[in-house]
Amino acid sequence: MAIVGTKMISDGKTAKQIFEEVMANPARSKFGFGKKLAIVNVDFQNAYTRIDEFKTAYETDPRQIEHVNTISHLARDKGMPVVWTHVAYLGNAADAGVWGTRTNTPDSLQNIKYGSRRHEFDERCEIDPSIDVIYDKRMPSAFFETPLQSLLVWHKVDTLVITGGSTSGCIRATAVESLSRGYRTIVPLETCADKHESYHYANLTDLQLKYADVEPVQSVIDWLEAH
Repeated sequence: MAIVGTKMISDGKTAKQIFEEVMANPARSKFGFGKKLAIVNVDFQNAYTRIDEFKTAYETDPRQIEHVNTISHLARDKGMPVVWTHVAYLGNAADAGVWGTRTNTPDSLQNIKYGSRRHEFDERCEIDPSIDVIYDKRMPSAFFETPLQSLLVWHKVDTLVITGGSTSGCIRATAVESLSRGYRTIVPLETCADKHESYHYANLTDLQLKYADVEPVQSVIDWLEAH
């Protein structure tokens, strides 16, 4: 029997090596930018960004928040939406669903309470509360049970730039749903983070091959400055 498909490959390469090979392919196709974008900054809250305070926090690129501030400022100045999400639950975690049943420690997801230090945005984030849109979310995707879709329709957005963490969790979930809803989806490499290099690069590879354009943040800066 002739085999024209692919049996699962195991070649000993690291997730980072595979990602770099995919990104180095000059023939890789892109969705590209459309006519108007929105920046969706996912879960830049202390629980996930302050590695000096919380075991649940992680850092990949130390300039991550700086890059996010840069593209958010540019988008805001061009009249394009900037959205920030963060996660929180009720005091009794009744709104956490099955996601909140696996563990129950002070660091567990469902124990991020509204108004707590873990819920608060990292103070390094340059958020303009008079213009930027802020959503609380309870599940991985920034679309799930938030008004994000309505906002994007009203502003005639066709492209989403997704930043934040984790790459393997909420970034991936938001990107998959973004594509599923018909948006061109951009994930700037330097603006997302995860706990482990393997999770980070494996999911960036999958996003690039299927659901999004993984691009240097400079590509987003260049596009915004040109529009």
